[in-house]
Amino acid sequence: MENLLFDFISRYIDINDEEKQTLKDLNIFHTIPKRTVLLEQGKKSQNGFFVLKGCIRTYYIVEGEEKTTAFYTEMEGHTPICLKSKAPSEYCIETVEDSIITISTPEMESQIFTKFPKFETLCRVLSEDLLVKEQLNFDDFKISSPEQRYIKLRQQRPDLLQRAPQHQIASFLGITPQSLSRLRSRLAKKEN
Repeated sequence: MENLLFDFISRYIDINDEEKQTLKDLNIFHTIPKRTVLLEQGKKSQNGFFVLKGCIRTYYIVEGEEKTTAFYTEMEGHTPICLKSKAPSEYCIETVEDSIITISTPEMESQIFTKFPKFETLCRVLSEDLLVKEQLNFDDFKISSPEQRYIKLRQQRPDLLQRAPQHQIASFLGITPQSLSRLRSRLAKKEN
């Protein structure tokens, strides 16, 4: 499981055995069962998450209904806003499937950054990439119809359609499960 992370890091920076051992010693690697809530709405958290294998999602509970806002799969991470704001979380984080994730705290990151400054550079680069991706996804969501969002999801993340329940996909697209079913039927007819 550690090798998944080390291979990912190696795409950006060289990582030696001492650095690998330091990361292992932090006990950040966790196997989490499907449908485990990692963060509840209204709670505070000191944990950041990075998916090595599996899928997690963020969602709000609005008038008793779950509204999925994002999915994170292999080699994607999420730092809850409440970690920085110190306020209770406005949303939940849950595993969509059995997952292997790293769970880290700001203290762990500070320890690594002090000992190995190149990891701070790595995190900055990854944060910048994530910020750009999130902004593009937000903009795209605002200007696209549900059908366009579904088509793009099908093109860019087809695995997600098999991994996440349809009600979560529908919520992510901003439509009801029934509307998603009709949309899929309409597109299937168009494509045949």
